[in-house]
Amino acid sequence: MRINELVRKASDILETPFLIMDLEIVKENFIRMREAFKGKAKVFYAVKANSHPRILTLLDSLGSHFDVASRGEIEKLLMLGVSPKKMSFGNTIKKEHDIRFAYNVGIDLYVADSEMEVEKIAYNAPGSKVFIRIATDGSDSDWPLSRKFGVEMERALDLILYAKKLRLKPIGMSFHVGSQNYNKYSWRKAIEKVSKVFAKAMRNGVDMFFLNVGGGFPIRHLKPIPSIEEIARVIFEAIEEFLWFVPTIEIAVEPGRYMVGDAGIMVTRVVLRSEKVGEEWIYIDSGVFHGLAETLEGFRYELVVKDKEDVKKKKFVLAGPTCDSVDVIYYDALLPENTTKDDIVFFINAGAYTVEYSSRFNGFEPPSVVFLDEIEKRLRERISFSSL
Repeated sequence: MRINELVRKASDILETPFLIMDLEIVKENFIRMREAFKGKAKVFYAVKANSHPRILTLLDSLGSHFDVASRGEIEKLLMLGVSPKKMSFGNTIKKEHDIRFAYNVGIDLYVADSEMEVEKIAYNAPGSKVFIRIATDGSDSDWPLSRKFGVEMERALDLILYAKKLRLKPIGMSFHVGSQNYNKYSWRKAIEKVSKVFAKAMRNGVDMFFLNVGGGFPIRHLKPIPSIEEIARVIFEAIEEFLWFVPTIEIAVEPGRYMVGDAGIMVTRVVLRSEKVGEEWIYIDSGVFHGLAETLEGFRYELVVKDKEDVKKKKFVLAGPTCDSVDVIYYDALLPENTTKDDIVFFINAGAYTVEYSSRFNGFEPPSVVFLDEIEKRLRERISFSSL
């Protein structure tokens, strides 16, 4: 989402910090992904990326399915009228009573990456469909995920056979190449790996037909990225080459950042500029505890200071407002050299994993969420009122 006049005006009429979202971009992203995969993949939106009801309602109306990680996410979707048949319980770390709740409301698709998780699903959601997540190295991504999630290749077949023994329905496998992955061939490498487990499982009489290629589809920040069309092409080519023996394969994708990341801009305000120990610091009213947690792992946003785009830049330490020394966004932020109190700082393409991460630490309110159409309405009302 680029900065347009409406976004600039929003910073004049709303209290910062806030996240401004454009639903039209979300819609365009969904349609583009569906077309890139030629309508042959089920889109399971990762609710954790941005769970605002307006986003979920829009995606449901477009035909999206949903990847859920908790009872809270399930309940939110149910309250919005989303069918449980459109949900996949995609967290490999589930409480037993949450599995039982999901099963009782009608969810019948679960993921596992350990023997104990398979047992929990078998006991609390008997007869359900299950797929096994394998680990990938995630080396080409900003956020590798597989130290915490996924099972080694050598154990994947054992879990599939164990699930069948416990009268579950093992239907396939999944992987995640890491969030914000820059290498389109990461998906090819993972598909080649899972194809070997597919083959062994099918030789053991397991009906394997489901391939979940996860998320990791990147959006533009500061590095070049492959397009969704390029990634889809690589995925289809890999399936044709390595999974040709699966007669009717069902493909699933789990976009999170791709779907909403470039539909949002975080709008913040400078609270203080100061100098200490030879460093110049800029403090804004949002930080790592209030929407910018990903920067703790080095995630880089494009920064724009309102009305100072053409001013020469220099390095600052950019920090949040809380009384915690970890609340530093960047130690080398390039900002206009005359950045000062009350300046507006935009974080571009910040629609994913921002407000979802925010807290009320130190008593600071998390960023509010507003939508572009709401800003248009407010501005029209102001103009109408001022003309009376």
